[in-house]
Amino acid sequence: MKTLLFNGHFWSSGCSIFSALLIENDLIIATGESALNSVCDEKIDLQGAFVMPAFSDGHAHPLFAGREMMGPKVNGLQSVTEIVNEVQRFALANPDQEWIIGGAYEAAIIEQGDFDARWIDEIVSDRPVVLHAVDHHTIWVNSKALEVCGITSDTKNPEGGTISHREDGSPKGTLREPSAIALVLDHAPKQTLESEVKALSLACDALLDAGITSAVDAWIEPGMAQVYIEAAKQGKLTVDMSLCFLAQSGEWKSQIEYFMRLRKEIEALPNPKNLQASTIKFLCDGALSSGTAALLSPYLDAPTTSGLLMWDEDDLLDALCAFDELGFQVHLHAIGDAAIRQALDAIEAMQLVNPPRDRRPVIAHAQLVHPSDITRFSELGIIANFQPLWTYLDPMNKELILPRIGSERNNRQYQLRTMLNSGATISFGSDWPVTSHIPLQALAIPVHRQSPDRYPENGWNIEEAITLEESMTSYTKNVAHQTFREEYLGTLEVGMRADFIVLDRNPLEVEPHGVSAIKIVDVYKAGLRNSNNIDNKD
Repeated sequence: MKTLLFNGHFWSSGCSIFSALLIENDLIIATGESALNSVCDEKIDLQGAFVMPAFSDGHAHPLFAGREMMGPKVNGLQSVTEIVNEVQRFALANPDQEWIIGGAYEAAIIEQGDFDARWIDEIVSDRPVVLHAVDHHTIWVNSKALEVCGITSDTKNPEGGTISHREDGSPKGTLREPSAIALVLDHAPKQTLESEVKALSLACDALLDAGITSAVDAWIEPGMAQVYIEAAKQGKLTVDMSLCFLAQSGEWKSQIEYFMRLRKEIEALPNPKNLQASTIKFLCDGALSSGTAALLSPYLDAPTTSGLLMWDEDDLLDALCAFDELGFQVHLHAIGDAAIRQALDAIEAMQLVNPPRDRRPVIAHAQLVHPSDITRFSELGIIANFQPLWTYLDPMNKELILPRIGSERNNRQYQLRTMLNSGATISFGSDWPVTSHIPLQALAIPVHRQSPDRYPENGWNIEEAITLEESMTSYTKNVAHQTFREEYLGTLEVGMRADFIVLDRNPLEVEPHGVSAIKIVDVYKAGLRNSNNIDNKD
C-alpha cells in the first residue's frame, strides 16, 4: 500500500521544506518531486498543513504518570484547599482503596515546600495518603501514613534523604529524596500486573495524543520492566520505549545479573524496536527546589549544607565502568553544579579506563552547569538532556529556588545557547509527570524564555535562547540519536519509518508564544494514523 501525502509543508531537521511524502506500509520511500511523480494507491491532500517528524521524549516517567492518572488529580491546583478537596473527592469515590496515592502537587505554593500531614488528616485520617510533589523528589503524607510506616520523632534521616519535622520534633509529613520516600512507599500495597499495564496503557495514549511515538522511561525500579514486557506482549505498548534501569549506590553490584537478565528477555521480544533496555540510570543528586541538588557552594538559606551527592566518587566510577563494559549506555541525573562536575569527571574517567566505543552518555537536566564545565560536554561526547518547559522563571524557580541559591546562580540555569555554541548535542525530555508531557506546550519556551503572561519582559536570561528549529531538532532528531534509534526515527527521509505529525499551522511562521496553541491534526506511527483521541488537552 503506497500513500502519497501532498500539498503540505514538510519539515525535517537539516533539510529544506518540501511539499510531498510517499510512504509504503511503514516506511518513507520518496519525498518532494520524486514522491509527486510516483505511482500510489492513495492520495491525501494536506491542504497546506505543516508536517514534521513525530516527537521523541528523551527523559520521562510514563509508568509513574499512568499511576498518577489513576489517583487524585492534584496537578496544577494552586492552593492547599483545592488539593485536599480533590483528595476528599477521590477518597469518597474510592472507599475500598487501601492507600490513596497521587500527584503531582505544586510545592511552591507553601514557603520552603514543607506541607503538613494534619492538612490531609482533616479530610482523610482512616487510611494512608501519599501525594508526590511536582519535582518527584518529595512526598506529602498524612498522619496515618506516618503511623503505618513507623515514622516518629525518633526516626533518623536515611542516608541521602530528609524527613521534615515540626518545632516539637514530630514528623511534619514532608519527606524528600528516594531513600526517605521509600520509608513510606515500601509499605504501600503492591500494584497488580493488570493495573500496572492499564496505567502504562493510559500513559501511552496520552503520549500518542501529544505527537510522541517514542520515549525514554528514565526510572525503572524492580518490577517495572515486567510491566513493559507484559504490555509489549499484549500489544498495549503503543509507544516505543527505551528503559533506564535505576542503579543504586552501594547496591549496584547485586543488580547487575537482574539487569542483564531483563535486557536479554526484552531483546528476545518479537518487535525489538518497540522496547529496548540498554541504559542504566544514576541519580547523582536531588533537586534545587528541595535543597538537595549538590552545589559547589552552600545554599543561602542553609549555609551549613551544599545539598546531597548520592554517590561516592569511587563507587560511581566503578559502577559506570562495570555497566559500560557490559555495553550499557549511562544516563546520569545531575542538577547542581557539584553533581554535574562529579558526573563529568566520572564519565571522563570511565572513558579512559574502558576501550573506545559508541557510548552516547547522557547527563539529564544539566540545570546549573559551572561555566568552566560547559565545553566538557562536547569534548566528552556527552548529550545534555534538557527539559524545555523549565527554561522560564516559573513559580518553583521564583519562590523556592531563587531564595535558596541567589540571583547569580539562579540566572545560570539552562545554558542552552552556550551549550550549543560549544558544540554539544542537546536533546529534550519532559520529565513527565513532573511537568507536562506535551511538546507543543514546551517547544517555544527556550526561544522566548518567558512565562505565559510574558514575564520577564525581555525573557529570562534571553542570551541563552535558541531558535525554534533548534528546539524542534532537540525534540526529534537528537532524541533519536540519544536512544540509538536514528537509523529509523527523527527525520523525514527515504528509508526512515513513517512517524510524523500533521499540524494545523506552521510553527516557524507563528509568533513564539502562539506555538503552544497549535493543534495536532493527525499522528502517524509506522505509517498508521493514530487520530482517534487527539484533542490537544491543556
